[in-house]
Amino acid sequence: MEIFGLVYQQVIEKAMFDVAKIRADFPILQRQINGKQLVYLDNAATSQKPVQVIRALTNYYENTNANIHRGIHTLSEEATIAYEGARETIARFIDAPETKSVIFTRNTTEAINLVMQTWGRQNIHEGDEIVLSAMEHHSNLVPWQMLAKDTGAKLVFMEVTATGELDMESAKNLIGPKTKLVSVTMMSNVLGTIVPVAELADLAHAHGALILVDGAQGVPHLPVSVQQLKCDFLVFSFHKMLGPTGVGVLWGRTELLQKMPPFMGGGDMIAAVWREKSRYNELPWKFEAGTPSIADVIASAAAIDYLQALGMSQVREHEIDLTSYALDRFAAFKHATIYGPLDSSKRGGVISFNLDGVHPHDLGHLLNDSGVAVRAGHHCCQPLMRDLDVSGTARVSFYIYNTKQEIDLFFQALEEAEKVMGNVALR
Repeated sequence: MEIFGLVYQQVIEKAMFDVAKIRADFPILQRQINGKQLVYLDNAATSQKPVQVIRALTNYYENTNANIHRGIHTLSEEATIAYEGARETIARFIDAPETKSVIFTRNTTEAINLVMQTWGRQNIHEGDEIVLSAMEHHSNLVPWQMLAKDTGAKLVFMEVTATGELDMESAKNLIGPKTKLVSVTMMSNVLGTIVPVAELADLAHAHGALILVDGAQGVPHLPVSVQQLKCDFLVFSFHKMLGPTGVGVLWGRTELLQKMPPFMGGGDMIAAVWREKSRYNELPWKFEAGTPSIADVIASAAAIDYLQALGMSQVREHEIDLTSYALDRFAAFKHATIYGPLDSSKRGGVISFNLDGVHPHDLGHLLNDSGVAVRAGHHCCQPLMRDLDVSGTARVSFYIYNTKQEIDLFFQALEEAEKVMGNVALR
């Protein structure tokens, strides 16, 4: 009976994952660019928003607009309930043991800086080591450079293998007695590489170090449990997972957050204020000074509801299918160089590539002429670009509303771009 129940659940989930039905929820996908149907393949930069999220935003402003936590009137109470309800939704989504350990920030970058400025300055000292990977986004590199410069700590880097995976032997050799923090991406925004976070957490904890996971790319696409990841901090943003811009999350172990000083001072992060001193608020509000992005937080819960209705396992399966299809199509392009693992089970729905003799910016412009939106540049990963010996790459990235037909249109546009640039597409 258990097997029958599991099969039945899988059938139900697949039936719910109807891409044509999903696409109908995204008004922007009806746009035309340069007279061509929009093919949006820039999801690693930001995702599009369904009508359910858009309506959550407008509903707040039309019916519930008020500041939270401070008013006793109906609108304020309704706004507070919706805002704090979003926190509860997020806690369940990432399998957090306690809701109060979910902290709202503006974005992933601010969440990392919060940890750096508070936990980092309390605990990182001269001679300590911060272990990063060679594929980190600038947001998970520059803050630690700043801290190392100010404290005398040292940054050390886990390398990437020739196949684009994290070199775990490098990790085992680098994470040691001097390590105070391992800060690593869950999924590379360039290589698509999925990092074995739980293994790194075991290595870090064996030496008394903590681990911060940059989930900006991973959380929108993979089933996530902070307990299974064994991480101490997790950070991510909602604009990459169907939600509005301006909302990020820091999850941290409660005992760590309680010991950390406030990130900013002001209203709502205090319990009491005198002329000479203040007593700070409890978690999570100790880290949420001032009026937050109330409408955007509430709409972010709608984004989670949308993803959970689809099932994150189904989201992952859909992206594996699209990525495998795209990698197979790329194999026909003898002038294309693909970066990252070629096994779609080891990567997310992100493919960075270059065409021989074609600058990625030129390619991006040519693809846009055909209505195809991709990203071109260094993707905020300049050190990794130097390791790859390129100035930048073109990047396609998939999400729940993308189709194989769109991938075919992308490759059709790619062939046209090659011809324009004087290359011949070999098939």
